[in-house]
Amino acid sequence: MRVRAITLRILQQFIHDKRTMALMFIAPLLVLSLMSLVFNGNAYEPKIGVSGGAIPFTSALEAQNAKVVPYKSADLGKADLQESELDALVTLNGTSPEVILEGSNPTANRAVMMAVSAAIQNFHPANAGQGQMKPQISYLYGAEDMKTIDRFGPIMIGVFIFFFVFLIAGVSFLRERTTGTLERLLSTPLKRWEIVLGYVCGFGIFTVFQALLISWFSIQVLGIMMAGSFGYVLLLTLLLSMSALTLGTLLSAYAANELQMIQFIPLIIVPQIFLSGLFPLDTLPLWLQRVGLATPIYYGSEALTNIMIRGKGWNAIDLDVYALIGFSLLFMLLNVLALRKHRKM
Repeated sequence: MRVRAITLRILQQFIHDKRTMALMFIAPLLVLSLMSLVFNGNAYEPKIGVSGGAIPFTSALEAQNAKVVPYKSADLGKADLQESELDALVTLNGTSPEVILEGSNPTANRAVMMAVSAAIQNFHPANAGQGQMKPQISYLYGAEDMKTIDRFGPIMIGVFIFFFVFLIAGVSFLRERTTGTLERLLSTPLKRWEIVLGYVCGFGIFTVFQALLISWFSIQVLGIMMAGSFGYVLLLTLLLSMSALTLGTLLSAYAANELQMIQFIPLIIVPQIFLSGLFPLDTLPLWLQRVGLATPIYYGSEALTNIMIRGKGWNAIDLDVYALIGFSLLFMLLNVLALRKHRKM
């Protein structure tokens, strides 16, 4: 009977905790559905530019499901390649095709090489009999021997920073509420925005050291490729930390305990990881691509990739920086509004 009583009490607790019930039965279905969309997406269609004598390859490349863009000159194609508008540019060097790979995405590199190889085998030039042409391969960014950690390192730096700051900030701010500290602050003449700004600055000091440590360790110790400015990497990791910090404190206002705070992870963090750039967004449904564009991790990962792999500067990351600042300011504003529910009348 005593075992039965304990069992019934546990069941009643779960039944009355709607959020836990949703986490157990609905969240796994949402995550699995997202995984299905990501892993069962369309095959990647490489974007290949052709110029000069390589333009006759257009139909052969299109037969391999490649998106082909013809250019009047190689310089125009190289300009788009530098802006990552193309996965590769094909020109003709004598009788052999020259392939310049953008290089930062191994998935795109493989798709380009498969399409080019198949196109060459199926292509019959006017002066046949010269034998099969062998393409000359070069890389604009990265290299043929680029390791997997070099490709995914910038993304994972952003993911880990965002995840740990989100979790620690949310749980810490929740503890401020449950211990009564926040209520005592709200009873003082302090304004809500002053309280939010104070907490953000206090937690933010630790996020600066965390961003510095993770960035330094990843690049100097793990040896992840670093082609750009380390200062920009620190700026981006700091902005990612601030967006995670403000989001974590915001969601903690709607959690009653640490368990409920952790329950936000599969709903808030996991989808962002799938849409961060680990998998090509071009292969996903359009509506899911737009969801990815509304997440902080996407902008942080894209900017870190531009800096660490492509070696680009401010002009390539300015919009990502502004987006992360916008997310942080938005979450801070929502934090101020959320504090209304905690102020005792």
